[in-house]
Amino acid sequence: MNILINFKEIKNNITKKDNFYFITLIIIIFLFDRISKLKIINEFNENILFVNDFINFDLIWNTGIGFGLLSNNSPFFYNLITFLIAIIILFMFYILLKSNIADKVIFSFIIGGALGNFYDRISYKAVPDFIDLHYNNYHWFTFNFADIFITLGVIGYLVKDFFK
Repeated sequence: MNILINFKEIKNNITKKDNFYFITLIIIIFLFDRISKLKIINEFNENILFVNDFINFDLIWNTGIGFGLLSNNSPFFYNLITFLIAIIILFMFYILLKSNIADKVIFSFIIGGALGNFYDRISYKAVPDFIDLHYNNYHWFTFNFADIFITLGVIGYLVKDFFK
């Protein structure tokens, strides 16, 4: 098994027409996430917007990974996690280029969302989460649109493999 990366092969895969569509999908997901976060950061900042009886927009800053896991105040640990996330995104992008069409859609969702949160980790040193689902006093973890796309991609991958 050859684990060396052939950059010429990667360049050829990126320029394939079907891969171009999925790279465009990644960019669209990333931009949708960025626009939603900028709107919340600039317009609502510290205010809570009550959407309905089950959803609020409430900005919090997450220094951990999904659902606030691994949050702490250590810059070394934060940078290590950020570096590992970058490696995982690059690896997933490489897998996307070699995948079939169904997997490309799934990986596009995951990579688009992951890039949105990765950008925030680099820019803000935290990820802005703002969607607060709740029922009465029971609240789910606060999340953002990037988290939704990542979750949809993971669920899609699990469902695909379950029926394989």
